[in-house]
Amino acid sequence: MAKAYWVATYRSVSDPDALAAYAALSGPAIVAAGGRILVRGLPVHVYEEGLTQRTVVIEFDSVEQAKAAHDSEAYQEALAALAGGAQRDIRIVEAVPT
Repeated sequence: MAKAYWVATYRSVSDPDALAAYAALSGPAIVAAGGRILVRGLPVHVYEEGLTQRTVVIEFDSVEQAKAAHDSEAYQEALAALAGGAQRDIRIVEAVPT
């Protein structure tokens, strides 16, 4: 079974307080669902047409585990706390088989 990754980029943050409330809830919810936060922050350098956007990468043991983490009650509570305070893109991608 291949690992899976959440890749999130933040286009904008309109409510820093909502983002802080989300962060306080989302980290524990993700970890409880088996996620491992690998990357969180602004890029130190961008190439080509890259944008300087907050980026988060979270590793899971499978696509199913990644989807279940997103759909969990605890993570949904975190999303409710964010309540439109940020515009972002979240994708789940599967690791390349080795």
